[in-house]
Amino acid sequence: MEIVSYNVNGIRAASRKGLVDWLKENPVDILCVQETKAHPEQVEVAPFEELGYKHFWHSAEKKGYSGVATFTKVAPDQVIEGCGIEKYDKEGRILRSDFGDWTLLNCYFPSGTTGGVRQDFKMEFLDDMYRWIEELKKERPNLIIVGDYNIAHTENDIHDPVRNKKSSGFLPEEREWLTKWFDMGFVDAFRSLNPDKVQYSWWSYRANARNNNKGWRIDYQSVSTSIADKLQEAYQINEAVHSDHCPVYIKIDL
Repeated sequence: MEIVSYNVNGIRAASRKGLVDWLKENPVDILCVQETKAHPEQVEVAPFEELGYKHFWHSAEKKGYSGVATFTKVAPDQVIEGCGIEKYDKEGRILRSDFGDWTLLNCYFPSGTTGGVRQDFKMEFLDDMYRWIEELKKERPNLIIVGDYNIAHTENDIHDPVRNKKSSGFLPEEREWLTKWFDMGFVDAFRSLNPDKVQYSWWSYRANARNNNKGWRIDYQSVSTSIADKLQEAYQINEAVHSDHCPVYIKIDL
């Protein structure tokens, strides 16, 4: 099973930049997209369907904002939008797909970069997400949770940890939460297979950051420890440029 997670920063914009052609040349079983910034009726979906993908969406109520979509060649047993908490579900942040005895969650965690209210919202989301997953694990223990977490976990996951120690996305409380998250019974797929490797998944549009590789690794694949031994590969696809993020890839024998 090959799974790619990709914050496309607007699926219509990414499509104009060649997303479908890239997917045609680099086919995977499942593509999880975050920050669609669109409802499905606003998107030309036929090119994805022609490549053999079924597609499921959880869009934000607010037009042009947030949203996730899962494109899959493997038919899920069921798909559930959201986590049942209205303030997050109306922003289109979580899409669940069940396949046999394992479950895939496609997630777009809030950003706190505007500070104040949104940073508080982000921290609330993290706490609520933790509790929700604790319960879900009892029902569906084999979980793969992919997406844009908007947190760089360690100093190996950010180009300038010293200057960014007070930046949203690298705050001590956010990093501590991510440590607690993995301790709940997940592995960080990329880091488990590449303990010391430095690869980023997001770069600012400012100051030529991408060309200088001054990035952050904020896109993750959390894999339940019960199936972590089935992981075969995990890496960032840095050469794909349809967004300020790049796709992140895992191969797992399910």
